[in-house]
Amino acid sequence: MLEKIFKLKQNKTNVRTEIIAGIITFLTMSYILVVNPNILGAAGMDKAALFTATALASVLGTLFMAFIPNLPVAQAPGMGLNSFFAFSVVIGLGYSWQMALTAVFIEGIIFIILTFFNVRELIVKSIPNTIKNAIPVGIGLFITLLGLQNAGLIVKDENTMVTLGAMSNPHIWVASLGLILTGVLYYKKVHGAFLIGIAAATIFAVVLGLVHFPQGNLIALPPDISPIFVQFEWSNIFTLDMLIIVFTFLFVNLFDTVGTLLGVASKIGITDENGNFPQIKRALFADALGTTFGAVLGTSTVTSYVESASGVAVGGRTGLTSLSTAAMFALALFLAPLFLMVPASATAPALILVGLFMITSVVKINFEDMTEALPAFLTIVMMPFAFSIAQGIVFGMLSFVFLKALSGRFKQISATMWVIFALFIVKIVLDGMNVL
Repeated sequence: MLEKIFKLKQNKTNVRTEIIAGIITFLTMSYILVVNPNILGAAGMDKAALFTATALASVLGTLFMAFIPNLPVAQAPGMGLNSFFAFSVVIGLGYSWQMALTAVFIEGIIFIILTFFNVRELIVKSIPNTIKNAIPVGIGLFITLLGLQNAGLIVKDENTMVTLGAMSNPHIWVASLGLILTGVLYYKKVHGAFLIGIAAATIFAVVLGLVHFPQGNLIALPPDISPIFVQFEWSNIFTLDMLIIVFTFLFVNLFDTVGTLLGVASKIGITDENGNFPQIKRALFADALGTTFGAVLGTSTVTSYVESASGVAVGGRTGLTSLSTAAMFALALFLAPLFLMVPASATAPALILVGLFMITSVVKINFEDMTEALPAFLTIVMMPFAFSIAQGIVFGMLSFVFLKALSGRFKQISATMWVIFALFIVKIVLDGMNVL
């Protein structure tokens, strides 16, 4: 049955590899179960209900990815989008969290419509090859930065913005042990190298007293979701603020998702010479469904997670990986203490090594042509420096149009690219006016 549904042999994988890949993906992104309720809770939402909503939205979104496009991509409420929801829309503009949820729901419906009419697929296919080749590299550096931060190796600094963390921090040694062990096991082609590394690092963290095995009952029913379930507010849907809020959710989610899908597809090896892949429309549809149902459950925009690349790195190739990840999120509803005891420093090595694997596509970029090299370079560096996959794509595509146009190479700019360019300029102007 699994072979028939997920086409394992065709994708040169097996059940064991796919399940391990799904577990790895879950472990590298399970922090969302803690972080999302804390962020949205600042907007006045019920934190206990948010835990349940976060887990259920992750299960549904990831199942959509498993069965619709058959891709090893997990979905969950997106970081950055949840902060915009809580701190910009609710706390900043003073709207209710119900109104913000309504905006997310509207965004999801619009995405479904855009996907049905192939608009999102058209946008993806219009992205220049040099940007598509740069996206996995930028994501690789972005993931590496996340891993180094989780390890405590890179910390913020008032003078230099970032600096090396204190080597006295025991979490650095937990991450270092995991990184070295995982690297050695991977070199020796040991199956489950990433999972073994995470488990060993977690045990080391327990020995150091950084985390503790859960006390009391490990199994419990999840909190009631009713305080935030289907809590929409329609009184402000025809205001300018609602229009701008929905546009911002659309903008960030679209290019975060596009960047993640292209990056992960590239590492799976299913992209063609133009950087596209056959399942793109179905993947975008699964993403749109995830956002829509997430809003119904009571959480901010659900999007494809860049941490999915960690599962791909250990051999995940099909939707069975996503099914495995979804199953872990479902288990987390009842076994939260056990899953949440894994410290961020234990999963940091997986993210760092995924970053290493993803930068390899840099060799495909034509650095001899400045109109190709500079847009690619800006795409790469702006992702980690702006801490946003979407912003990396924005700067890359804007510079591509400017450079090609000013160099007289208008034929290399498609009509779709001109439309996207105009929308980017509008977005930048709106941001510059401090509308939000």
